[in-house]
Amino acid sequence: MNAREGRAARVVTWSPSVTLVPTHGCFNACGYCGFRESPDPAAPLADGLSDRGALALMEDRPSASEVLLLSGEVAPGSPHRRRWFGRLLDLSRLALAAGRLPHTNAGPLSRREMAALGRLNPSIGLMLEGLGPAYDALHRRAPSKRLEVRLGQLEQAGRLGIAFTTGLLLGVGESEADRIEALELLSLIQQQWGHIQEVILQPFRPPGRSAQPLTLHESGTLLPVIAAAREILPPEVHLQLPPNLWPLEQLPRALEAGVNDLGGIDIHDVINPAYPQPGQARLQAVLEAEGWELRPRLCVHQGWLDRLPSGLRQAAEACTRRLLHTC
Repeated sequence: MNAREGRAARVVTWSPSVTLVPTHGCFNACGYCGFRESPDPAAPLADGLSDRGALALMEDRPSASEVLLLSGEVAPGSPHRRRWFGRLLDLSRLALAAGRLPHTNAGPLSRREMAALGRLNPSIGLMLEGLGPAYDALHRRAPSKRLEVRLGQLEQAGRLGIAFTTGLLLGVGESEADRIEALELLSLIQQQWGHIQEVILQPFRPPGRSAQPLTLHESGTLLPVIAAAREILPPEVHLQLPPNLWPLEQLPRALEAGVNDLGGIDIHDVINPAYPQPGQARLQAVLEAEGWELRPRLCVHQGWLDRLPSGLRQAAEACTRRLLHTC
């Protein structure tokens, strides 16, 4: 099903998810991040997740078909990079062995690293975030957030034929022209490689004690961005919005504007813990009242299943059967 067909049928999808964090330590220091912890140079994986801990988290989320591997980054060239990346591979294998599908979002990867993860992950993610002076200021101490690095990752994933999730971080001071230019760049990349399965339109919300839910006025100002994204991006690209960062009663307006996916939803949002997840039952009630069907999906969208390596395709087919019985 493509995005326009999904809207005509008034269907919005989501991925039941559980999040595993190998480390919060990250060599980037973005000007807004509430997830990052300063890494210990001697032991950057000191807060690492054990296999036992990972299995316990998966067991606590029996309906979750997606295992989101979300990690702080170890610098390229670091003597600890190999161990860090090996942990991503180990957790991917652990997820597959548990009958789940891993989806990794761990920053820029070398071609060799991305290819290795692509053999274990049906899809991989990396936010573009945006372009322009507002992002440059936020990323001045985040070398892996440079625009050329991010665009290079998108093209590399296209060459490798990996289903990819990317997105924009909205509301950090960027101009309308910046937003449009970023969407046009994503559209050009998709037209060339055809591998972008979804684009997240994520409203920035301050973390921790500064947390403030998005107001009705703020959400209203973002609706034209959604509409522009739906117009600019090819129709097969799904538009995603994290429901815990949007006023729930206004979510149907975002769907009318072009959103057709709510992303991977865990019990808690590890990146934005100050913003509680609404939960499946509440989401379903709000959306059904407006005539929308909330439908579970895998981390990799239906249109990509036939393009997966045979082993991953079989794992995805088993997860599809599981979804039908648990959600």
